Amino acid sequence: MGFDISYHPISEEQMNTWYFELIKNPEKIEALASDHQIDDFYKTKYQDTINAGRETDQNDYFDKTHGFFIAVVQGFFETYFYVRGAALSFSENKQLNSYYKKWEEFIPVGSLTKKVENRLVENYCSGVYIPADQVTCLLDDYHNKADIRSELDQLFSEGRIAVFLKALNFAKERGLGLLEATEVVEPQPFDLNESKSYSNLFNCDQEGPLLYQVTAFEQIKDIEQRNGLPENEVLHNFKIEKVHVEPIDTAIDTKKTTEVAGKRSFWKRLFG
Repeated sequence: MGFDISYHPISEEQMNTWYFELIKNPEKIEALASDHQIDDFYKTKYQDTINAGRETDQNDYFDKTHGFFIAVVQGFFETYFYVRGAALSFSENKQLNSYYKKWEEFIPVGSLTKKVENRLVENYCSGVYIPADQVTCLLDDYHNKADIRSELDQLFSEGRIAVFLKALNFAKERGLGLLEATEVVEPQPFDLNESKSYSNLFNCDQEGPLLYQVTAFEQIKDIEQRNGLPENEVLHNFKIEKVHVEPIDTAIDTKKTTEVAGKRSFWKRLFG
C-alpha cells in the first residue's frame, strides 16, 4: 500500500483564520470564499470540510481529523505539492525532529483532541508541521550540512527531492510553514485526468504528479522488458485498485468529498 503525500504551505495564523475560526463561526465562510475568489464548487467542498471538523469528537485522532482537514482547506487557497511515497514522517532520523513544531505547542487546548501523534499514522492524515522559521533553517541545513542533505536525498529519492525543495522554497518566500499530509490528492498516474482531490486539484503543483507518472510508466516498461512482453502489453491489461486504511471515526464522507462531478478534465486541462 502506498501513500500519496502532499506538502501544504500554511502559517499558524492561516490555520486559525481559514479553519478554527470557521469551526466556531461557519457563517464566515461566505465572506472568506468571496475575498479569496473561491468558486462555488470549492466553496461547497470547503463547507463540507468545515462541517466534518465540527463533528470531530474528543476521542478522535487530531491528525486524522483537524490536522487532515487543515491540509485540505489550505489547498482551496494556495498551491500545494505532491510526492508519491516519501514523507518526513517516515524518517527514523531524530535530527529532523528539531525542525518540527507539535500541534500542542500552538493549537489552543480547546481545539485539540485527546489523541495527537504529530506525524502520519495512516492514510488520510496530517503529518509533521515545519514552522516558518524552521523552513528556512531546514533549507539552509540541506545546503550546508552533509548529514541533513544525505537524509533528505535518501528520503526523497528518484527525483522527489526537487519537489520537496520546491515546496520548502515556496513556503520560505512567503513566510509560511509547511504541513505534511497524505491522500489529500490522489493522482492516477496512467490517466491524470482521473485523479481526485479532497481539495482544489488545480492548486496541486504539476511537477510531483508528472514525476509519479513518468516513474510509473518506466516501471511498467521494465516489467515488460524483463518478461519479454510486447510494448504496452502490461499497461493495456493494467487495473489500479487503490486500497487505503480508512481513518478511525473520521466524520468526513469520502464518497462525497472526493467527488469531482463536472470537473473530470482537471488534469487534462492542466497538462494537455
